[in-house]
Amino acid sequence: MTVQLSNLEHLPNYQITERLDVVYGSTVRSKHVGKDLFAGLKNIVGGELTAYTELLEESRQEAIDRMVIKAEALGADAVVGLRFSTSSIAQGASELFVYGTAVKAVPMPQQSISSPSSHQPPSNPSGPTGLQNHDQAVPQKPTAAADDLPRFNPFG
Repeated sequence: MTVQLSNLEHLPNYQITERLDVVYGSTVRSKHVGKDLFAGLKNIVGGELTAYTELLEESRQEAIDRMVIKAEALGADAVVGLRFSTSSIAQGASELFVYGTAVKAVPMPQQSISSPSSHQPPSNPSGPTGLQNHDQAVPQKPTAAADDLPRFNPFG
């Protein structure tokens, strides 16, 4: 089972049928002495501190994995309202905390969108009197299906 994650309060294209509980995951990490020394030198000359970037990325993923395990244990299909928080635990050690609401959700039925080629123009749009017939339905411009839109994934 794959638990979907959303930082929105809803899950696009899904209907939330039940709110289960707040779920969370956390990890406490400390800096590596060798990496910290290198980062201190890098801090003098400027630039990205890649050792810290990697540490934070690993921490985020570990916290998310722990939260997803708790959501799966509840039988959740998704976690919505996802948020991150950090706090200092001790000198050189920080907690990364992620939380959200575990929910059950079902896909919403997709509306079929007819293609423009399926619309046949009227043979005589002006009608027999030369006046435009306002009773005829004007074909609507098709819109892109929501599944065709690019999605932002803040976790990968």
